[in-house]
Parts: sequence; structure tokens; C-alpha cells
Amino acid sequence: MAEKREQNENAEPAELREKDKLVSDSYTECTHCVLSSDINGTGRLFGGKMMEMMDQAAGICAMRHCGGPVTTAGVDALQFKRGAKINDIVVAAGHITYVGRSSMEVRVDVYLEDIKTGMRYTMNRAYFTEVATDEDGRPVPIRYGLRLETEAQKAEWEGALRRKEMMKQRRTEGY
Repeated sequence: MAEKREQNENAEPAELREKDKLVSDSYTECTHCVLSSDINGTGRLFGGKMMEMMDQAAGICAMRHCGGPVTTAGVDALQFKRGAKINDIVVAAGHITYVGRSSMEVRVDVYLEDIKTGMRYTMNRAYFTEVATDEDGRPVPIRYGLRLETEAQKAEWEGALRRKEMMKQRRTEGY
């Protein structure tokens, strides 16, 4: 398979892929207890700390899918819905929504988990674009496709295509 990749750099991604993976194969959860060093002047979790947690979850999820290193290329639609305070349990959960030639989209949902009941309340959601790279940081083709099993996964894929087009449009407008 590696020989085919080297011989045909312009091949369609499907021709390069070893096999498809399921969304569940790379699902990732990162859990964090909010500490005093995570709190801003109003007693709530720093937005940047939440973003760091989200970036870690997205990166791990993408590495699990592609089987190698990745770098974050962009974040879209970051939405803050709820804050967290000291000693709160925060969970960042990521799953793959789209796989292109060298990039993947990862949806990361952040939850505040009630320690007594286990109930989770949405704090944030964002879509990360992660790019598979070689050891030198150059983009490389992703070896695995994504097998969509549910209507929700198919809808996420379609949404990713729309977000990708919007991102291209923004670039042409200078954003």
C-alpha cells in the first residue's frame, strides 16, 4: 500500500486508504477537575483553558483516526454556553465528523458533569480542523476513511462539507 501512495501522489483519497474506521474507533474523552489556577477573576474557568482542553481532545481523536501526528489548522463555531467553577468536573468529548485527503474535522463537545448525579450539561461546542503530518510537519494523506453508520453521522459529514465551503469563502475574502 505504501508503494501505491508513493507512486500515485495525485490519487483520490479512497484509492490510498487501507480501510475505513468507525466514528467510535477514535472517540475521545478528556476529563479535568477545575483547579484554582484555571479560574479567572470572576471565579469561572478561563475560556483559554477550556480551549486548551478542547484542542487536546481534538488532537488525540484525530491521531487515533489517522494513526500518526497531527496539527490543528483551525477552529470553527466556538460557542460558550455555560461556565465552570473551582472543583467542577469538565469533560471534553471529541469525535471525527469528516475525513478528507490530509485533513479531518473533529467535533468537540464540552460538558460540566454533576458529580452527584453523573448528568452532563453542555458548556461548549466547536469544530476543529486537524491535519495529518509527517515527522517534519508536512501534510500527508490519511490512510483511513470514515464509515458512517447513523443518520446523525451522515448529517455531521454534510455539515462538515458546508463548513469547509464556508471556510474557503472566508479565505477568499481575506479572513
